Parts: sequence; C-alpha cells; structure tokens
Amino acid sequence: MKTALITGASSGIGAVYADRLARRGYDLILVARDAAKLSVLAQQLHTATGRKVETIAADLGVSADLRRVEQRLAEDASIAMLVNNAGLGSVKPLIDSTPEELDTLINVNVTALTRLTRAVAPGLVARGEGAIINISSIAALKPELLNGVYGGGKAFVLALTQSLHHELGGKGVQVQAVLPGAIATPFWDRAGHAVENLPAELVMTPEDLVDAALAGFDQRELATVPSLPDLVDFNRMEEARHALAGDLSRNKPGARYFKAA
Repeated sequence: MKTALITGASSGIGAVYADRLARRGYDLILVARDAAKLSVLAQQLHTATGRKVETIAADLGVSADLRRVEQRLAEDASIAMLVNNAGLGSVKPLIDSTPEELDTLINVNVTALTRLTRAVAPGLVARGEGAIINISSIAALKPELLNGVYGGGKAFVLALTQSLHHELGGKGVQVQAVLPGAIATPFWDRAGHAVENLPAELVMTPEDLVDAALAGFDQRELATVPSLPDLVDFNRMEEARHALAGDLSRNKPGARYFKAA
C-alpha cells in the first residue's frame, strides 16, 4: 500500500488530486485548515474508492502545525507521494500590501513547501522510489501578472523543482512542477478577485487541470503547463536558458561595459 499526502486538500485542485490519486490506488493523508470540510471529503472518497483516507487539520503558516506535518512525512514509510498544493494568492501590488500579508504569502507558498519537501525527500531516497509534485503557477514565467511576491514565490517553486530533479532524479524520485493558469477555485476569492471577473476563455476547471497534470506526470514531464498547446514552446525556452550556462560565470565582465563613450 502506498500513501499520498496532499496539502490544501479540502477543496479545488487539492480535492481533485485526492479523488484522482485514490482512484489510482493510493491511500490518502489530506492536509488543510478546515477540519470539517476535510472530514466530509474523506468520507466521500472512502465510500467512493474504498481507500483509507486520513485527515490532518493544519495551517501551514503556523509553525507548530507545519512541524506536525513534517514529522508525519519524515516518519511514515508508506508515504510515496507528496503533493505540495497548499498556497495563497494576492492581486494587490507590493506597495499596497502589508508586511504581514507578504510574510503569510512567503510562509505558506515558499517556506512550508520547502520544509515539507525536505521532510519527505530522505525517506523517498532511502526507499528508492516516490514522487514530489509541486504546484507552481504561470506567474513563475510571467511575474507581472499578479503580486510580485506571489510570482516570485512560484518562480522559486519551479526552480526548486528543477534543482530537485537534478539532485534526486537518479535516486528513484520523480519530481514535477505544475504551472496552472487561472483555475475556477476559491483561490481567487481569497486573493480578492472573484474568478467570475476573468474572461471565461482564460479559466480552466480544476478537474481538467489535474487530469492534464497527471497525464504530464505519467509522461515524466518535469514541468507541466496544462494550458500550453505545445510543450515544444516551453522546451525551447529551457534550451535557451541552458545555452546561457557557459557564459554566466567568467573572469571578466562583458566587453559592452567598457565601450568608449
């Protein structure tokens, strides 16, 4: 029996991941702040799939709660997959955001994700198998879209995943970054911009998003951008990034900085 731990699992993308992974044969540990919603979802999934479904009510922005989830990831050898889905959004400009709001964004979107990944990775490596799925955002590629701290945090998630692939890929651990666009979930209400205000042609259902993401996972994509018609476009960008590598560190600055006025 293998278990998947999913954060932000009470609704939206996380709840769909829970359904799809249970139907793939995973037992589940669902993590979210709302204990009542988690309990209802757990019962529904158990009835529908017969899988064992456990819940952990935790706010990953609270240190004590985060430590509880970390401990479970570190100690439970049945956990074969971590889905880092929990996250917060913001459409406020940086200068209109309070320091506390920015701290909360960073604590959940960056710090918690990093620490949970660090908690589960050694066990996956020791067992020689497993997976980590990190939910990033198209804001990682287009940080001008939303609050810059949100976009910067999602760029961190993508970069961390790419680094983890380099670090863990040869040790039996599959990693994937998923970059959703606008998804019809409560995320937008919490961010202060109702999803109904977005053009309908830009908004994907969470079901379509997760199904595409899992198809990308099955195809062993490192980065999955479900809205992108052809992954060749993303791969071309990555090839250009890698092509820069030989020129990013040299013993002299570029000649353009010394041209005569």
